[in-house]
Amino acid sequence: MKSALPVVSVVAVIIALWYAGSVWLNSPWVYDQAARAGQQVSLPDVLVATMQQDRPVLPAPHQVIKGLYDGITGQAITSKRSLVYHAWVTLSGTMFGFVIGTLMGIALAVGIVHNKAMDLSVMPWAIASQMIPIIAIAPMLAVVMNSLGAQPIVTKAIISAYLSFFPVVVGMVKGLRSPDQMQLDLLRTYNAGANTTFWSLRLPASVPYLF
Repeated sequence: MKSALPVVSVVAVIIALWYAGSVWLNSPWVYDQAARAGQQVSLPDVLVATMQQDRPVLPAPHQVIKGLYDGITGQAITSKRSLVYHAWVTLSGTMFGFVIGTLMGIALAVGIVHNKAMDLSVMPWAIASQMIPIIAIAPMLAVVMNSLGAQPIVTKAIISAYLSFFPVVVGMVKGLRSPDQMQLDLLRTYNAGANTTFWSLRLPASVPYLF
């Protein structure tokens, strides 16, 4: 109970500040409407009115929750007003890119581990690629892909693949190199070749590093 108290306290403060911000940002509209109608509004009336606006500047927490509930359960999942529909659109592109990035990362890691030239040439470029901020290239990529007539899912997939391939490369390289010398020597005593060593030792040892 004591460990949960700080978390509950912080959440309560955030919600209180959120409600205060909603009143502050939404109250000018209430006063403007009252002035046009030639009416005077009291503070309780302002508080109630700011919580009930159809298009508030800053929705209150309960309005956000209601909007989420209506967007999930109040629409058919095939409707473009449904949050489920848009979640699937986003998830499909993201997962497609994640699969591409994962496969590309595994392929690069295998090449880096088994080829010294790739280790010295590809790995530095893989590290350098992460120096480019995605927030800078994403808009440019979207414009370029749109000019080429590509579907929006392609842009999402490329960005997702870009974000996911580097962690996979680093993890798989570490995993493929994780077997110690005694294990490698044991396979050599069995006259195991590079392919057998990869499938029987290196790949199984790298699985924990992939996930």
